[in-house]
Amino acid sequence: MLIVGLTGSIGMGKSAAAAHLRERGAAVCDADQVVHDLYAGAAAPLIEAAFPGSVTAGVVDRARLAAMLRADPGGFARLEAIVHPLVRATERAFLKAEAARGATIAILEVPLLFETGADRLVDVTIVVSAPAEVQRARVLERPGMTPAKLDSLLSRQMADEEKRQRADFVVDTGGTLAATHRSLDSILDSLAGRTGTAFATHWE
Repeated sequence: MLIVGLTGSIGMGKSAAAAHLRERGAAVCDADQVVHDLYAGAAAPLIEAAFPGSVTAGVVDRARLAAMLRADPGGFARLEAIVHPLVRATERAFLKAEAARGATIAILEVPLLFETGADRLVDVTIVVSAPAEVQRARVLERPGMTPAKLDSLLSRQMADEEKRQRADFVVDTGGTLAATHRSLDSILDSLAGRTGTAFATHWE
């Protein structure tokens, strides 16, 4: 089974790319969704212990936690030490299930793929990328987003240029959705029949 890491900075079109890959029959594990589920489940009591007052009715209050992290940026390392192992365990279960059903390809959608070193755990990396002005326009349309918040988020992400350089494939999402789909289809076609070693090496 070939493991593909799909990544890209905020607002670059990861979700749209993942949706198309699913339409093409590839199973996708979305790390953001995994974290969302963990914040309402297994991670909540651990985060409350590390950040008292961050959990309400058993669910992590993201706004409250974000305010705590702004006041204490050193808290990011503590939060990651709690969340990353839980995310990794969920990804492992996903990959094992895909391998068991005989899948030939499985995709991990990981926003911080390179930042966390998870690119070493996959066979192929795909980066979605768009011009900076397109990225900012997309993200600033999100409810509650401000230029300051966006700059703070970007400061914790690897520069898009470096991601592009490190990627095996780059998909330009700055144009039409149809063009993005064509690029993804071309990549999938090029990967057909290719086997990987990451699963046996890192996940089995």
